[in-house]
Amino acid sequence: MDMSLYPHAVAMSADEFMSWSTAMINDLMSSGTRRTIDKLTGPIWAWAMKNSMHPLHWGLACCALEMAQASAPRFDAERYGMIYRSSPRQTDILLVNGWISKKIRPHIRRLWEEIPAPKWAVAMGECAISGGPWYDSYNTVQGLDQIVPVDLYIPGCPARPDAMIDGFMLLQKKIDNYFRRGAFLKD
Repeated sequence: MDMSLYPHAVAMSADEFMSWSTAMINDLMSSGTRRTIDKLTGPIWAWAMKNSMHPLHWGLACCALEMAQASAPRFDAERYGMIYRSSPRQTDILLVNGWISKKIRPHIRRLWEEIPAPKWAVAMGECAISGGPWYDSYNTVQGLDQIVPVDLYIPGCPARPDAMIDGFMLLQKKIDNYFRRGAFLKD
């Protein structure tokens, strides 16, 4: 191993490490090595992300109860890698269920923007898909797709826990395809 490439590899100050790592990253970006590494590690990321989904739950109505039921022992959504998180910075999926009022719209958009890429959005239940029984109300948004790009719709009023689990299994396939086709290289 040529230690001249790693000056002071055993003992490096934070400033030295930052300048060294910045130079290494710039070399990788300019040489195309990064693209090759990303291509080789894509299947690993696909496996990890599809088997470890972290939805940010935004539940406002009866579908939120069904979502909670999906985590109970009878359905046990955690066996599919679904672990709910409360911080948008720790999630990769925005799960919205319940009606969306115009007052809440900017907050959902802000949460969406705080989720790191790659990210997916799920509209669960008729209210989140199209406004539900309040579709013609002056204050109801006609679906989550009016705010963020939706990747998966889980229909129902309320959507049953088994429908939610089926939907997330479809999302697992979508996540796997995203990484296998190399879409993350274009982001």
